[in-house]
Amino acid sequence: MAATSIPLATQTAIEVLREGGSAVDAAIAANAVQALLEPTGCGLGGDLFAIVWDPKAKKLAGFNGSGRSPAMLTADEFARRGLKSIPSLGPLPVSVPGCVDAWSQLHARFGRLPLKTVLAPAIRYAREGAPVTELVAYYWERNAARLVEFEGFRETFTIDGRTPKKGQIWKNEALARTLEAIAADGADAFYKGDVARAIDAYMKRNGGFLSYDDLAAHEGNWVDPVSVNYRGYDVWELPPNGQGIAALQILNVLETRDVAKMGFGSVDYVHTFVEAKKLAFEDRARLYADPAFAKIPLRGLLSKDYAAERARLVGERAAKSVAVGNPAVDRGDTIYLTTADADGMMVSWIQSNYRGMGSGMTPPCGFGLQDRGEMFDLTPGRPNSYAPKKRPFHTIIPAFVTKDGAPWLSFGVMGGATQPQGHVQILVNLIDFGMNLQEAGDAPRILHEGSSEPTGETMTDGGKVSLESGFAPEVVRELVKKGHVVGTNVGDYGGYQAILWDAENRVYVGASESRKDGQAAGW
Repeated sequence: MAATSIPLATQTAIEVLREGGSAVDAAIAANAVQALLEPTGCGLGGDLFAIVWDPKAKKLAGFNGSGRSPAMLTADEFARRGLKSIPSLGPLPVSVPGCVDAWSQLHARFGRLPLKTVLAPAIRYAREGAPVTELVAYYWERNAARLVEFEGFRETFTIDGRTPKKGQIWKNEALARTLEAIAADGADAFYKGDVARAIDAYMKRNGGFLSYDDLAAHEGNWVDPVSVNYRGYDVWELPPNGQGIAALQILNVLETRDVAKMGFGSVDYVHTFVEAKKLAFEDRARLYADPAFAKIPLRGLLSKDYAAERARLVGERAAKSVAVGNPAVDRGDTIYLTTADADGMMVSWIQSNYRGMGSGMTPPCGFGLQDRGEMFDLTPGRPNSYAPKKRPFHTIIPAFVTKDGAPWLSFGVMGGATQPQGHVQILVNLIDFGMNLQEAGDAPRILHEGSSEPTGETMTDGGKVSLESGFAPEVVRELVKKGHVVGTNVGDYGGYQAILWDAENRVYVGASESRKDGQAAGW
């Protein structure tokens, strides 16, 4: 089975599985097609994280495919320019893209088909063309309005200066050539070959700091996923520099309350969820960072005792500000896809440029470079403060759930700070409210905005609660009485894909986000 946000990517994954490929082969193939047809959320210039259920080892393997800041870019450079935060666009937020190295390492460990076979569909579509879907066309046009000024963007991502419309055939010959080089020579073609040299030259022309040496030195790493148990289900996320453990912290707080009795869409549930989110996000803002540069109190953050302590802060009124916790120190715009194969391998996979199409920096290789470095804090002395060769705080997070030591659910929710909030709501919908896999994603979502951020901003006014269409008007009125600012938000509720293993019937169940253009399919 495969579930992605682009139907042709789902069909490509199924094609690879039919040819005998593993779930990882299928995920790479789908991701490559999405790099062509959904550049508004992903691409070779971005980062990648994955969690893989290994049926042979009967355990999970995690991969952190995030890149580091340029070696030659120091904090002094930002100070010299008078910057208080790192800009979203241009050369300064560009960090090393980790996607292709992640493909290579995941394929080496879990792939079955040659990389040339796995990438062949994406190469064919890039050269011959494929139709653009409706939502992608909308975001493509919006991104281009602010990125077309940058060298290479117009040539790479427009047709005679205009973005492709819904249903229009899109080709990208430069991307086809880059994928062919990777298929032939692996990750070295990207990090040590002509692609790296092209990126180096482009960045030098445009006042950037990312260099050939930065690319050649890059290597993603295998990590152990971390978990908490939520009402009998072990929920797994990757440790920082990502934000996945925020979802685990929220679940720990919610577990102290009878959420099922509150009922979906109730005032009590929405209020409790939002207040638990505020608590987790304050820790997220001040304690999550690259573990190579900061000591992260991981066990303390995920402990049930700490959750009980924090849960006591959830009162009847909306909190306007929240203090960072003091856990015990441990002594010891994005695409999401998921695939599963006949041997029981299940893959939870997320990949992103960060803000839609990234920084605007577009070398002549068929893709744009991410702006993930924007997430660094320029305040000195904090865990996420900027430093050369450092991984920034990261928003993209894959998730996995096991039950009694066996795989149960591979899932994810795209969308920046929406992601941990979405992870929690999906699981509460499934576990507490008894929804099926598609219902759990289709149900209207809660989005709280305005918490303190790892980039330095702090919450002083309680933020804003946005409720998707479907919540009762009386719920909004009662939330306002509790002190919440309740507003609207049109497009930031995320994008969900999931595959569930039904052990009783020995079949996969798939779901695809109704807010996206995607598809879940199996055979």
